[in-house]
Amino acid sequence: MELNNTGLLKTENFIDGQWRDAASKLAVTDPASGVLLAEIADGTAEDAEQAVEAAHRAFPAWSSKTASARAAVLKRWYQLIVDNREDLAHLLTLEQGKPLAEALGEIDYGASYIEWFAEECRRAYGQTIPTHNPAMRLSTIRQPVGVVTCITPWNFPNAMITRKAAPALAAGCTVVIKPAAETPLSALALCALAEQAGLPAGTINVVVGADSPAIGQVLTQDPRVAKFTFTGSTPVGKLLMAQCASTVKKMSMELGGNAPFIVFDDADIELAVNACMATKMRNAGQTCVSTNRIYVHEAVHDTFVAKLQSAMEKLQSGHGLEEGTTLGPLIFRRAVDRVHGLVEEAVANGASLLLGGDFLPQGENFYAPTLLVNVHDEMRIAREEIFGPLAVVQSFRDENDVIARANNTPFGLAAYVMSENIHRANRVVEALEYGMVACNTGVFSTAVAPFGGIKESGIGREGGVEGMAEFYETKYCCHGV
Repeated sequence: MELNNTGLLKTENFIDGQWRDAASKLAVTDPASGVLLAEIADGTAEDAEQAVEAAHRAFPAWSSKTASARAAVLKRWYQLIVDNREDLAHLLTLEQGKPLAEALGEIDYGASYIEWFAEECRRAYGQTIPTHNPAMRLSTIRQPVGVVTCITPWNFPNAMITRKAAPALAAGCTVVIKPAAETPLSALALCALAEQAGLPAGTINVVVGADSPAIGQVLTQDPRVAKFTFTGSTPVGKLLMAQCASTVKKMSMELGGNAPFIVFDDADIELAVNACMATKMRNAGQTCVSTNRIYVHEAVHDTFVAKLQSAMEKLQSGHGLEEGTTLGPLIFRRAVDRVHGLVEEAVANGASLLLGGDFLPQGENFYAPTLLVNVHDEMRIAREEIFGPLAVVQSFRDENDVIARANNTPFGLAAYVMSENIHRANRVVEALEYGMVACNTGVFSTAVAPFGGIKESGIGREGGVEGMAEFYETKYCCHGV
């Protein structure tokens, strides 16, 4: 593994300002080649308990620092990430698989959260409340919640950490992070830079471990933990929410999705295809806001499908570090098998396969860009999150009907609307039951805006002023005079 900064390759857990090894090891492999990248210390529930204890001890000193003092440390962390972006992207591509250009974009995106929250923490304003009694003075102040524990996924191993840890640290909280066992190198590299930036011992801790249930139980049930935040599947999220209930923790959950992408007959078709490719094929379709159901008005259905197929045919599968690669592997073989099973089941039930539908010779984790039409809403492929390079197109005729079909899901994370009619766009955006709706674009996430879903897609928000508020408690103060 060639890195300019070899200090970024860490193989030990980071607890209370120390790098700690373990007798048991966890193998990290390149999903594109299967090559062993590193053997990481396999952390345990005991390590998680020690990390929580360290964060608990560090909280009083860190939370008592001024906002400007915390911001200064975070800005140094941000600058170190920028200075090491090529190495961080290289690590990310090797352990996760996405093309290097996408990895570089993720490093920039992840760093933007640190920069944003370093600035936003200076604006943790309280209120002076007009009193109901002349003998009393009423006000509110905002204070950090305390120790924050985080479980982050493998699909964005850099950005999913920064958009949780940055607001927590900016607010004055201390954090314990459990990254996905498939992609721990990015988390440990970020931690190395945080240490270099001057974050005090115990303020940030990383525990990597294969025994997710045992570690997760500590992070959700330890009474010293005030807030738990998770990004992952809805079934796992429900389990973790139940575990948090025993100590009534504050929670943020960014869970699964089933995003509709609606193309009206007045849409700019070229723009719609480009937007669809951006949301559907980024990270080989392995994003929580990836388009799952593509609804196209019958008047433009055939034109849209032809152009989408042409764009998909231009995708170049390969190792993310190879020049020209635009589509990397899926994270592991069972993900490939699941996508292929969805395709086979849909075709058996009447769907038409226009492109792909098979494995690729580049390696066991590669799956061909696949396009299906003649899909109906009752198929499993239209009801479940796909998480693969599989585009599923359905036609519609009526605006109200497509809104009802788009909303007919327990999920409510992201949705997309393509229309040149501003009145229609406004109507549909407001009618869709989703936490985020993008109109005439396939990329919308930014540090300055709230990210999150409704219904079974989660609770809470990350990013924007709303994301900062997740890590504060509001205290009401009443003074007699």
